[in-house]
Amino acid sequence: MKPVRRRIRRHFGLTARQVAVRSQRPWYFQVGVILFLLGLGYSGAYLQFSGGYEKVGKLTLENQAINTNLIKLERQLQIEQAAQVNLNKELKEVQDENIHLKEDLAFYKNMLDSKK
Repeated sequence: MKPVRRRIRRHFGLTARQVAVRSQRPWYFQVGVILFLLGLGYSGAYLQFSGGYEKVGKLTLENQAINTNLIKLERQLQIEQAAQVNLNKELKEVQDENIHLKEDLAFYKNMLDSKK
């Protein structure tokens, strides 16, 4: 009888092993949760990548517009630089002509002064 008591005490007494009780969900519930999470991940990735193609199209159009504007501004800058070069040449010619006229004026003034 002692061996039976020992088994009962070992199993149900104060010296019995501690046992953790976990509730298990059925396998079909776990599979359902896994499938749901996979579907959620797939749909998120699909939305991300499908929206990405639209963004690429928009950015390509915007890039083309910016390039067109850049080319236009570069041409305008080239025209302004060419006009600036022409104005500098004309200014130099006008200044040379002005110096020449001042020399002539000084010469004629000297001629008039010497006759008096």
